[in-house]
Amino acid sequence: MNTATTSPALALDIRDASLELGDGDARVRALDSVWLQVEPGEFVAIVGPSGSGKSSLLAVAGALTHADSGTVRVHGTELGALSGNAAARFRRDTIGFVFQSGNLIPALTAADQLRLVGRLAGNRAVDPAPLLKAVGMSARADHRPGQLSGGERQRVGIARALVNAPTLLLGDEPTAALDRARSHEVVRVLAEQAHESNVAVVMVTHDHDVLEHCDRVLEMVDGRLSPAA
Repeated sequence: MNTATTSPALALDIRDASLELGDGDARVRALDSVWLQVEPGEFVAIVGPSGSGKSSLLAVAGALTHADSGTVRVHGTELGALSGNAAARFRRDTIGFVFQSGNLIPALTAADQLRLVGRLAGNRAVDPAPLLKAVGMSARADHRPGQLSGGERQRVGIARALVNAPTLLLGDEPTAALDRARSHEVVRVLAEQAHESNVAVVMVTHDHDVLEHCDRVLEMVDGRLSPAA
Protein backbone atom coordinates (compact mmCIF):
# COMPACT_ATOMS: atom_id res chain seq x y z
CA MET A 1 0.00 0.00 0.00
CA ASN A 2 1.21 3.53 -0.81
CA THR A 3 1.86 5.37 2.46
CA ALA A 4 2.60 8.88 1.12
CA THR A 5 1.92 11.55 3.71
CA THR A 6 -0.62 14.31 3.19
CA SER A 7 0.90 17.60 2.03
CA PRO A 8 -1.08 20.73 1.13
CA ALA A 9 1.95 21.76 -0.96
CA LEU A 10 1.27 18.97 -3.47
CA ALA A 11 -0.25 20.28 -6.67
CA LEU A 12 -2.07 16.97 -7.20
CA ASP A 13 -2.63 14.33 -4.55
CA ILE A 14 -4.66 11.26 -5.57
CA ARG A 15 -5.01 8.53 -2.96
CA ASP A 16 -6.52 5.10 -3.52
CA ALA A 17 -8.95 6.45 -6.13
CA SER A 18 -11.26 4.06 -7.97
CA LEU A 19 -13.87 4.74 -10.63
CA GLU A 20 -16.32 2.48 -12.45
CA LEU A 21 -17.98 3.41 -15.73
CA GLY A 22 -20.89 1.93 -17.69
CA ASP A 23 -23.96 -0.02 -16.61
CA GLY A 24 -24.81 -3.62 -15.85
CA ASP A 25 -22.62 -6.21 -17.56
CA ALA A 26 -20.85 -3.43 -19.44
CA ARG A 27 -19.58 -1.82 -16.24
CA VAL A 28 -15.78 -1.52 -16.16
CA ARG A 29 -13.28 -0.41 -13.54
CA ALA A 30 -11.64 2.59 -15.22
CA LEU A 31 -9.47 3.42 -12.19
CA ASP A 32 -8.36 0.76 -9.75
CA SER A 33 -6.88 2.07 -6.47
CA VAL A 34 -4.78 4.77 -8.13
CA TRP A 35 -2.18 6.71 -6.15
CA LEU A 36 -0.48 9.75 -7.69
CA GLN A 37 1.33 12.68 -6.09
CA VAL A 38 2.68 15.52 -8.25
CA GLU A 39 4.77 18.42 -6.95
CA PRO A 40 4.52 22.00 -8.20
CA GLY A 41 6.92 22.44 -11.12
CA GLU A 42 6.96 18.72 -11.95
CA PHE A 43 6.18 17.38 -15.43
CA VAL A 44 4.68 13.88 -15.33
CA ALA A 45 3.79 11.81 -18.39
CA ILE A 46 1.37 8.90 -18.29
CA VAL A 47 1.52 6.29 -21.03
CA GLY A 48 -0.51 3.16 -21.65
CA PRO A 49 -2.76 1.46 -24.19
CA SER A 50 -6.11 2.86 -25.29
CA GLY A 51 -8.82 2.05 -22.77
CA SER A 52 -6.37 1.70 -19.88
CA GLY A 53 -7.90 4.56 -17.85
CA LYS A 54 -5.69 7.52 -18.80
CA SER A 55 -8.58 9.79 -19.81
CA SER A 56 -10.52 8.79 -16.71
CA LEU A 57 -7.55 9.77 -14.58
CA LEU A 58 -7.46 13.23 -16.20
CA ALA A 59 -11.21 13.60 -15.71
CA VAL A 60 -10.88 12.86 -12.00
CA ALA A 61 -7.81 15.08 -11.58
CA GLY A 62 -9.53 17.90 -13.49
CA ALA A 63 -12.74 17.89 -11.41
CA LEU A 64 -14.74 16.77 -14.44
CA THR A 65 -16.00 13.70 -12.59
CA HIS A 66 -15.71 12.37 -9.04
CA ALA A 67 -13.96 9.16 -8.07
CA ASP A 68 -16.24 6.51 -6.55
CA SER A 69 -13.81 6.06 -3.67
CA GLY A 70 -10.52 7.45 -2.45
CA THR A 71 -9.55 11.13 -2.36
CA VAL A 72 -8.42 13.62 -4.99
CA ARG A 73 -6.91 16.93 -3.88
CA VAL A 74 -5.55 19.80 -5.95
CA HIS A 75 -3.38 22.10 -3.85
CA GLY A 76 -5.12 20.82 -0.74
CA THR A 77 -8.72 21.19 -1.97
CA GLU A 78 -10.74 17.99 -1.85
CA LEU A 79 -12.41 17.75 -5.28
CA GLY A 80 -15.02 15.24 -4.14
CA ALA A 81 -16.48 17.87 -1.81
CA LEU A 82 -17.17 20.36 -4.62
CA SER A 83 -20.67 20.70 -6.07
CA GLY A 84 -21.31 21.33 -9.77
CA ASN A 85 -20.98 25.12 -9.71
CA ALA A 86 -18.13 25.06 -7.20
CA ALA A 87 -16.29 22.47 -9.28
CA ALA A 88 -16.72 24.61 -12.42
CA ARG A 89 -15.30 27.67 -10.66
CA PHE A 90 -12.42 25.62 -9.27
CA ARG A 91 -11.58 24.26 -12.73
CA ARG A 92 -11.66 27.77 -14.16
CA ASP A 93 -9.43 29.28 -11.51
CA THR A 94 -7.03 26.46 -10.63
CA ILE A 95 -6.75 23.92 -13.47
CA GLY A 96 -5.67 24.43 -17.07
CA PHE A 97 -6.45 22.02 -19.91
CA VAL A 98 -4.55 21.43 -23.16
CA PHE A 99 -6.45 19.31 -25.69
CA GLN A 100 -5.49 17.27 -28.75
CA SER A 101 -6.38 19.89 -31.32
CA GLY A 102 -6.06 23.16 -29.41
CA ASN A 103 -9.84 23.78 -29.56
CA LEU A 104 -9.32 27.40 -30.57
CA ILE A 105 -12.17 29.64 -31.72
CA PRO A 106 -11.73 30.14 -35.50
CA ALA A 107 -12.78 33.82 -35.57
CA LEU A 108 -10.43 34.99 -32.81
CA THR A 109 -6.77 35.94 -33.07
CA ALA A 110 -4.24 34.26 -30.80
CA ALA A 111 -4.28 37.28 -28.48
CA ASP A 112 -8.08 37.39 -28.38
CA GLN A 113 -8.25 33.69 -27.45
CA LEU A 114 -6.46 34.62 -24.21
CA ARG A 115 -8.47 37.80 -23.63
CA LEU A 116 -11.71 35.82 -23.88
CA VAL A 117 -10.62 33.44 -21.11
CA GLY A 118 -9.86 36.44 -18.91
CA ARG A 119 -13.27 37.99 -19.56
CA LEU A 120 -15.06 34.73 -18.80
CA ALA A 121 -13.21 34.62 -15.48
CA GLY A 122 -14.16 38.22 -14.71
CA ASN A 123 -10.66 39.55 -15.36
CA ARG A 124 -10.98 42.11 -18.16
CA ALA A 125 -7.41 43.34 -17.79
CA VAL A 126 -5.64 40.28 -19.23
CA ASP A 127 -2.51 41.19 -21.18
CA PRO A 128 -1.86 38.30 -23.60
CA ALA A 129 1.62 39.51 -24.57
CA PRO A 130 3.65 37.89 -21.73
CA LEU A 131 2.01 34.49 -22.13
CA LEU A 132 2.32 34.49 -25.91
CA LYS A 133 5.97 35.47 -25.52
CA ALA A 134 6.48 32.62 -23.04
CA VAL A 135 5.32 30.08 -25.64
CA GLY A 136 7.17 31.73 -28.52
CA MET A 137 4.09 33.16 -30.23
CA SER A 138 4.58 36.94 -29.94
CA ALA A 139 5.00 37.35 -33.70
CA ARG A 140 1.73 35.50 -34.37
CA ALA A 141 -0.47 37.29 -31.81
CA ASP A 142 -2.74 38.80 -34.50
CA HIS A 143 -3.16 35.59 -36.49
CA ARG A 144 -6.28 33.43 -36.42
CA PRO A 145 -6.15 29.63 -36.03
CA GLY A 146 -6.50 29.06 -39.79
CA GLN A 147 -3.29 31.05 -40.31
CA LEU A 148 -1.30 28.98 -37.81
CA SER A 149 0.41 25.60 -38.08
CA GLY A 150 -0.67 22.71 -35.85
CA GLY A 151 2.25 23.29 -33.51
CA GLU A 152 1.49 27.00 -33.32
CA ARG A 153 -2.15 26.32 -32.48
CA GLN A 154 -1.06 24.03 -29.66
CA ARG A 155 1.28 26.73 -28.33
CA VAL A 156 -1.62 29.17 -28.26
CA GLY A 157 -3.67 26.48 -26.49
CA ILE A 158 -0.98 26.21 -23.82
CA ALA A 159 -0.87 29.99 -23.38
CA ARG A 160 -4.66 30.07 -23.09
CA ALA A 161 -4.57 27.32 -20.45
CA LEU A 162 -2.19 29.48 -18.40
CA VAL A 163 -4.27 32.70 -18.42
CA ASN A 164 -5.75 32.17 -14.97
CA ALA A 165 -2.38 31.10 -13.48
CA PRO A 166 -3.41 27.48 -12.75
CA THR A 167 -1.50 25.38 -10.28
CA LEU A 168 -2.20 22.24 -12.33
CA LEU A 169 -2.06 21.82 -16.12
CA LEU A 170 -3.55 18.68 -17.69
CA GLY A 171 -2.62 17.64 -21.24
CA ASP A 172 -4.83 15.16 -23.10
CA GLU A 173 -2.72 13.75 -25.96
CA PRO A 174 -1.50 17.26 -26.91
CA THR A 175 0.75 15.92 -29.69
CA ALA A 176 -1.72 13.48 -31.26
CA ALA A 177 -2.27 15.58 -34.39
CA LEU A 178 1.33 16.76 -34.81
CA ASP A 179 4.38 15.51 -36.67
CA ARG A 180 7.52 14.51 -34.78
CA ALA A 181 9.24 17.91 -34.89
CA ARG A 182 6.17 19.84 -33.76
CA SER A 183 5.46 17.25 -31.06
CA HIS A 184 8.87 17.88 -29.51
CA GLU A 185 8.34 21.64 -29.85
CA VAL A 186 5.02 21.53 -27.96
CA VAL A 187 6.24 19.21 -25.20
CA ARG A 188 9.36 21.35 -24.69
CA VAL A 189 7.05 24.33 -24.13
CA LEU A 190 5.08 22.33 -21.55
CA ALA A 191 8.31 21.38 -19.78
CA GLU A 192 9.47 25.00 -19.76
CA GLN A 193 6.19 26.18 -18.26
CA ALA A 194 6.35 23.50 -15.57
CA HIS A 195 9.89 24.38 -14.53
CA GLU A 196 9.82 28.16 -15.00
CA SER A 197 6.28 28.91 -13.78
CA ASN A 198 6.16 26.20 -11.09
CA VAL A 199 3.05 24.67 -12.65
CA ALA A 200 2.47 20.95 -12.19
CA VAL A 201 1.90 19.33 -15.58
CA VAL A 202 0.33 15.91 -16.11
CA MET A 203 0.22 14.72 -19.72
CA VAL A 204 -1.29 11.51 -21.06
CA THR A 205 0.26 10.42 -24.34
CA HIS A 206 0.89 7.59 -26.77
CA ASP A 207 3.94 9.43 -28.10
CA HIS A 208 7.01 7.82 -26.54
CA ASP A 209 9.35 10.00 -28.61
CA VAL A 210 8.65 13.05 -26.39
CA LEU A 211 9.14 11.42 -23.00
CA GLU A 212 12.72 12.68 -22.75
CA HIS A 213 11.31 16.11 -21.83
CA CYS A 214 9.39 14.78 -18.81
CA ASP A 215 10.58 14.52 -15.22
CA ARG A 216 8.75 11.27 -14.54
CA VAL A 217 6.97 8.67 -16.67
CA LEU A 218 4.22 6.41 -15.34
CA GLU A 219 2.29 3.65 -17.07
CA MET A 220 -1.39 2.87 -16.77
CA VAL A 221 -2.66 -0.63 -17.50
CA ASP A 222 -6.18 -1.85 -16.68
CA GLY A 223 -6.84 1.16 -14.48
CA ARG A 224 -3.71 0.74 -12.35
CA LEU A 225 -0.81 3.17 -12.30
CA SER A 226 2.86 2.23 -11.85
CA PRO A 227 6.34 3.49 -12.83
CA ALA A 228 7.01 2.88 -16.51
CA ALA A 229 9.38 0.03 -17.31
